[in-house]
Amino acid sequence: MTGDYLEILLEREGPPPNWVCCVCDGDGAQKYHDCLAEPMFCTRCCRTQHTWLPFHQISQWNGDFFERTTLMKDTDDEGPSAASSTAGTPGAHGAGDNDGKGPPGSAHPEVLEDHNNMGEGDMFLDDESPVYTTNPPVAGKTCIMVVHTLGVHTIIVRFCQCAGAQRPDKQLFKMGLFPASFAHPKMAFTFSFLDDFILNNLECGTSAMNYYSKLRHITSSMFLHLVPDRYRELMRVARQWRQLKLLKWNGFSHNRRDPKDGELGLFCPACPQPGINVTLLMEVDDTKPGWLYSRSLVMDGNFKAEHLHPMHQEDEVWLTNGKCFMVARARYQAHLALAKDSAQRSECNNHRAVNQATGIGGCTCARHGCFMPNSVVDFQKGERQMNMDYMLCNALAHNTDGLRRALTFYDVNCQYNKHLRQRVDESLHLRIPSRMDIIPGIGLWHIHGHQDKCYVWYASNFIPGAARIDGEVMETLWAPLNIISPSARGMSTPHRQECLDYQMNDCNFMKMIWMGLFLSWKYKEAKRRVTKSTKAFDSLNDTADLEMVEWWEVQERHAQASRVRDLSALDIYDVQLQKDIVAMALINTPGSMNPEGGRGRAAAGVFPSHGGKTPTRSRCLDRIWDHHRGNADSFGYGDLEDGKTPHQGQDPRDRPSPDQAAALHRRDGPDSGGSGNEDSGNDQVQAGDRPRALFRPEIVVIPLPSNLGMERCEQLGAVDLVRQEITLREGQANDMLHAIRVHLADKAILFRTTVRPAKSQARSTRAWAQVHSVERVINLNSMIYRKCRAQLHNLRADQLLEKCRVLEKSDLKATSVVADLNTRGQRNSTLPWFWSLDVQGDSVSNNWMNKFYRVHWLWTKALWDRWEEEFLLVEHEMHWTINFLVHRSRTWLKRTHQNGDPPRVGHTCYAIRQAQMYRQLAEDAHARFVEVFRVVGNLLDLSRLIQNVVTTPDVISGNSLWKIP
Repeated sequence: MTGDYLEILLEREGPPPNWVCCVCDGDGAQKYHDCLAEPMFCTRCCRTQHTWLPFHQISQWNGDFFERTTLMKDTDDEGPSAASSTAGTPGAHGAGDNDGKGPPGSAHPEVLEDHNNMGEGDMFLDDESPVYTTNPPVAGKTCIMVVHTLGVHTIIVRFCQCAGAQRPDKQLFKMGLFPASFAHPKMAFTFSFLDDFILNNLECGTSAMNYYSKLRHITSSMFLHLVPDRYRELMRVARQWRQLKLLKWNGFSHNRRDPKDGELGLFCPACPQPGINVTLLMEVDDTKPGWLYSRSLVMDGNFKAEHLHPMHQEDEVWLTNGKCFMVARARYQAHLALAKDSAQRSECNNHRAVNQATGIGGCTCARHGCFMPNSVVDFQKGERQMNMDYMLCNALAHNTDGLRRALTFYDVNCQYNKHLRQRVDESLHLRIPSRMDIIPGIGLWHIHGHQDKCYVWYASNFIPGAARIDGEVMETLWAPLNIISPSARGMSTPHRQECLDYQMNDCNFMKMIWMGLFLSWKYKEAKRRVTKSTKAFDSLNDTADLEMVEWWEVQERHAQASRVRDLSALDIYDVQLQKDIVAMALINTPGSMNPEGGRGRAAAGVFPSHGGKTPTRSRCLDRIWDHHRGNADSFGYGDLEDGKTPHQGQDPRDRPSPDQAAALHRRDGPDSGGSGNEDSGNDQVQAGDRPRALFRPEIVVIPLPSNLGMERCEQLGAVDLVRQEITLREGQANDMLHAIRVHLADKAILFRTTVRPAKSQARSTRAWAQVHSVERVINLNSMIYRKCRAQLHNLRADQLLEKCRVLEKSDLKATSVVADLNTRGQRNSTLPWFWSLDVQGDSVSNNWMNKFYRVHWLWTKALWDRWEEEFLLVEHEMHWTINFLVHRSRTWLKRTHQNGDPPRVGHTCYAIRQAQMYRQLAEDAHARFVEVFRVVGNLLDLSRLIQNVVTTPDVISGNSLWKIP
């Protein structure tokens, strides 16, 4: 296969078998490399067909090979003959027009003559030798260098000289060429080149220098140094092109006004924005929670986006100062000049982010990761509070009229939020919207570097209305932004700001077009998690004492109501270890503890018991022995059904050895006594006087129904024994599970009080010896439980087996809620199934277990509440997303009749195209939401999601418009 492809590749270097022009069937001598299949053309057809494609690469057959050439050739004494490309308006002169006359305002570029006379020396093409020409410039024509995606070219342009004609730079711009200068343009960049460069910069992080270096390779692969260097011109024109794009996308060519701060930035479509996608006066009612309409923000710093201080600040030119995402420089500098940098003593762990160098600080919506317009600041001496204050106040002021609640997540919010209101009140440039409550939080990744108390105070797991926010979304946004950060490091301050603004705006746009798919996935995930968390909470809540549950609910409501005033009220979510609780855990650790943990009780009321009494093993054994004392022989080993031995089905480790089996056979066999053959003449002792050493009760299998089998019990009429043994096994299982719960709780205390505070990492300390002692008891209890469950399976107690589930190894881990509050990965963790079997019994019998269950009840309820909030919030975000897209569509439609003036054709067409784009996004999101509601089974009415978006037969320039209500 490789050889065949290589053969075809080399065949393309030679002439085709048919040497005819693909247009006129004349002699073909020229090949266009940028056309499909590299067709052959004659000279005349080549110029005619490529009048509007002057930047294609062309080669001509010289008798030996195809040599790179141009569309300009010397012909006799007539001078250069050029195929001209007219542009501008319809009706321009066609190819070959040399009169210099055309419609007013049109420019006529001549096709590329050669790469000579560029002012930078001669340029060689590909691997060929330079071709020099002595043709003088044509009178009335201008030589223009054009930078295109296919290389650096030179074309001859005839500008319109008619009365009322536009300036040369505007004539070039109409043709899709951006002039590098405005007075006497000698160079231009094609629009496609600028779009390609900006797209490479966005997606690949390609710097202007690297991109132009690639272009020089395309122009000449051998003599790169002869290709003119237009890097500085590219940097300047790219800035202007970005500014024009932003103004066009946001409709300021229609409005004819200067944008305000942040108006060139696109914000999140799924966050509530009063007046855009939410109407608070109509939608707020008592049936909806107060946290529903709130703004969730994440603040963070990025020290990889560093910048150099400008050397000639007075020469800097600002194009979009504060109009997009980076804040306006003058007002920001005025704030920094007045703000005081007061060092405060940290009451948490010492975080050293403030000691870093330059960088940027950003703010995004916490739920969807969209950058906040006019809310990104530069750092001068690290991440100081004065920088973050300015950023936060600007973010809280963006489209928040009427919102009364804001969640702010910041890595060091435990220290930052303490005096925030005081700093804002003392500043002349800071303001927080009135009547807005700020709820501080810390991201779930950074919070593990704080003290334990910070977890229950600031983790989003315990903040009402936070839903499922991790508060770390900005870490994922810095990664793509840092791709261009090194190339922007040495730029001027305005240029760097514009590059970062454009990157962040593109990030928000990509999130907008993917919002329908993202919310659909979140809705299905929330639905699944709500079901799972509800089941976990109900299983724990239903077995708890009603009075305790009511008291826990009162504590929870009081703690959440006191969050703003006193964060210490949230300590109920943590186990407050006291000396008596720790002492109890230490007492219970020695190995002398019986397998049941010294309790010896069965969990009453958990499973149905026989006769309404608590099943215990001793009572059942006495009843079995009394009832069948006289019929013991009928349950001998010889009568077991199907010839099974008493040890069949048991663990091989519990079976007797061959010697022990032989001793048992001699003791219990038919010749071992009982008939008392006194005339045998030997010295055998009678059965009643046999040595006690031969009796090994630990290896004797009790002839219980679970060992005999159900069929044998039915034959012997011992069905009532089956029910009694089931009751016995039920009590045994309850005893073992209760002991496991108690010892796991003790193990958690040992980890928190003895293992974690230890300075040594050795595993042979006294603390670990205590832990290992508890683990041995837990393993013994779990082994007994598994054997008990196996016997219940033999008794066919299917209903009981549904409640006595299989005990997995992962279920025997110490709960991290008590053992290590700051453990990562416990956000969605719940207690294993056996913890919810007898919450009331465990809590009443042990005060420590009562506190243990209270904490887990609060955590499980918090998990359930957050998923319920997530489910409700995602449902509303679907509405808000549709409303946002519809609002943008209607806004563009209104621009077609701006101020009642007659619309200009180009402006009207672009406005309709933008309105169509937003409508298609709304329809796509609506279709996805309808599908996910159908799959999930929600009966929500979606008929109003795309209301007032209908077509009407009104026609302007052949395009249908939408009716504007």
